[in-house]
Order: sequence, then structure tokens, then C-alpha cells
Amino acid sequence: MAIIFQANCEADTEHLGAALAGALPAGTTVALIGTLGAGKTRLVQAVGAALGVPSDEVNSPTFVLINEYEGDKPIYHFDAYRLRDDDEFLELGPEEYFESAGLTFVEWADRVADCLPEEYVRIEIEVLGETERRFMISATSAQLSDVIVNMPS
Repeated sequence: MAIIFQANCEADTEHLGAALAGALPAGTTVALIGTLGAGKTRLVQAVGAALGVPSDEVNSPTFVLINEYEGDKPIYHFDAYRLRDDDEFLELGPEEYFESAGLTFVEWADRVADCLPEEYVRIEIEVLGETERRFMISATSAQLSDVIVNMPS
């Protein structure tokens, strides 16, 4: 089951980030999919802000490949955009993060889909306008689907 969240401005994205931060259990992996500039990093900033991480500390890990942030729950933020193949991603040791007590976000997750854990949340971001986005949120397990469906709106 999937839910669709329409963000008409950045405040709406902040609201979604806060809802995700409160709803997602520790150890959840979130696969982020969208074009350049769709708002993948912006969503991670919103989740981080809700967990006590200053937004200006959260940035795209495009060149460093992974960033770690300490908040109420740890946040691990991967970017697969520049990776050549699955092996390069696996060299980063993502399994350790997937099994941690934090939230793991993988930008460009469609590029490393075979490396993701069996259970994860998938968020596809569609650009509708300068500040408008559509977030299509689904999960690969019944437990995570329940979490998504019951998130505060």
C-alpha cells in the first residue's frame, strides 16, 4: 500500500519530515528516488530537524558518499549517484548501517536496489513546480506499511 503526500511549499516538506521522524522505527532504511533537485536531501534535512539535527548540518553526501548525524535517533545518509556499481556501494558497508539503531537514507536508491535490505520504505519524489512536490511513500513489508499508513497527517 502506498500513500501520496503533496507538498506545496517547504513547510509541507518540513511537516512530512517531522511525521517520518516520529513514525519510523529505529533501524529503518528509506530509499529515496527522484531526479536531480527533486528534494531528496531536503527531506532528509526535514527529518533531521525533527530529530534535533540543525538543518545546515545536513547536506548532500554526493562527494563523500555517506554522512552521519547525531540526533534523537542517529541518521545515516548515503548517496549512490556517483557510484559505478553495486560493489562500490557494498564497499561502504551499508549492512552495518541498515542493522543499526538509526534511520538510514539512501539517495538514488534505484541505482543500488539489489543492495537494499529486504524491508525498507520507498519514497519517490516527483517535481510538480518550483516548490511543489509529490511524495509517493510505500514499504516492502506489512509492518512498515502499517507505520506509513498510520503516520500523523
